[in-house]
Amino acid sequence: MSRNVHYRFADVDGHKIFYRQAGPDDGAVLVLLHGFPTSSYMFRDLVSKLADRYHVIAPDHLGFGLSDAPGIDEFNYTFDSLADLTASLLAQLGVTRYGLYVQDYGAPIGWRLALRSPSAITAIITQNGNAYEAGLIKQFWEPIIAYQQDQNPKSEQGARWNLTLEATRWQYACGVADQTLLNPESWYHDYALVSRPGNDLVQLKLFVDYATNVRMYPKVHQYFRDSQVPLLAVWGSGDGGFGPEGGRAFADDLPNAQIHLLDGGHFLLETALDEAVVLILDFLDGLSMSK
Repeated sequence: MSRNVHYRFADVDGHKIFYRQAGPDDGAVLVLLHGFPTSSYMFRDLVSKLADRYHVIAPDHLGFGLSDAPGIDEFNYTFDSLADLTASLLAQLGVTRYGLYVQDYGAPIGWRLALRSPSAITAIITQNGNAYEAGLIKQFWEPIIAYQQDQNPKSEQGARWNLTLEATRWQYACGVADQTLLNPESWYHDYALVSRPGNDLVQLKLFVDYATNVRMYPKVHQYFRDSQVPLLAVWGSGDGGFGPEGGRAFADDLPNAQIHLLDGGHFLLETALDEAVVLILDFLDGLSMSK
């Protein structure tokens, strides 16, 4: 396999999962896990930049991007179940050891994979992929927490703001000093796919289940302390949902973590791709990542 990006679909436990794949067949594997409300589309420019040296796999989670989006009456949308599908895809592809690149929702999916099989994880890159309560910005999370605690019409209305075009644009724009660096096609693309019929109920269910991720943090911290897994944080310091303290906090359990707070927002790669790539390749090249 070359630096060319291949666009594939796999049948995983009866569901069509889309993924991007590139890089040498015998290269160390790096699995890129995207966040909300996007898909592997967020890695569209990163994949080929890593593929000279690494075998890159970037799936769309069920309910996102070009993967299937069955209704909530057909699939039990939880972060556990999304991790199950990711694990099944990797098993189907013959991947047993890999580095993790996590962002937003990709983090709790990745943490579950690491907790299930710590020896499989060779390294972690977190791009605003949170693992500490210190990273949760109160103003952003209050409406979602209210909905988690009591699903009623008023709290649902507050949570549904996150499914609007306005909120999708805000995810991209918040914390970005030069707005002209942002391509509007990105948030229109994400909004169109997350707005597929019935997908609002999927996303609301995941908002509720997100509470399980915060409750899982102590186990994740213990995994960090026990494994001392090599970790790089490339963190958009202007993120309106996951603040820079979330990036700094990794050093509490991983003293050797490399932490870089960059000028940018939640979708850092949209405006600071080149700077992030240098940090990512320097980090990965400094490790002995085996297949």
